[in-house]
Amino acid sequence: MMGPAHSLSGAAAWLGVGAAAAWLENPMPWPVLLAGMLICSGAALAPDLDQKSATISRAFGPLSRALCGIIDTVSTAVYNATRGKGERQRSGGHRTLTHTWPWALFIGGGFSAIAYFGGRWAVLVILFIHMVLAVEGLLWRAARVSSDVLVWLLGATSAWMLVEILDRPGNGADWLFGADGREYLWLGVPIVVGALVHNIGDALTVSGCPVLWPIPIAGKRWYPLGTPHFMRFRAGAWVENAVLMPAFMVLGGAGSLVALGVV
Repeated sequence: MMGPAHSLSGAAAWLGVGAAAAWLENPMPWPVLLAGMLICSGAALAPDLDQKSATISRAFGPLSRALCGIIDTVSTAVYNATRGKGERQRSGGHRTLTHTWPWALFIGGGFSAIAYFGGRWAVLVILFIHMVLAVEGLLWRAARVSSDVLVWLLGATSAWMLVEILDRPGNGADWLFGADGREYLWLGVPIVVGALVHNIGDALTVSGCPVLWPIPIAGKRWYPLGTPHFMRFRAGAWVENAVLMPAFMVLGGAGSLVALGVV
């Protein structure tokens, strides 16, 4: 799928997680629901770090473009080193390493560790990164015509305001893990969810997605998991814009109502 659909699916997924948390009698405070939705929306773009033309490659100027080049090289090397006998060698890493469940867990766990050991400023940086990505994904038309600096300022302002709100007693800095010293450990959860939702979205397209790597399927370690071929579509096709994105909006709205206890 394309960036806007990925971001919207991430937002809807976190609102669904919020609904599940409420059903399990561990409801999210509204600031956690809001912050997690934006983080998950931004994180749903991150697996495309292996592609220099992706939305995420433009988010932070030369820095993100250089990072995409590095991740592409690493992903290519990992694929070629672990491919099965029936899998051809590749010269590009798109839809390989960063589109797998181990990567999702690694990146989410990494950000949780950074938040845990890095304190307030680390939390601000994590939020800033994902707020910028959320703007690039959800408000992509406005982001394309505005300057990068304005998008970064919006991301920085949003991150600062969210931390100010979350730090207030009862607003969720310690949600899920609920103990002193474990504040913001939950930040990795929406990042994992966002990455996995991205992979599920790509599995709906014609190329599929090797989300279960390195588990071998049909003799392949990089098996492109997906729906039946007649149900797949090309990224950016009409079904993505006319069917999936409206569905994500409806599901996200329903999830928010349950998560907030309205219904």
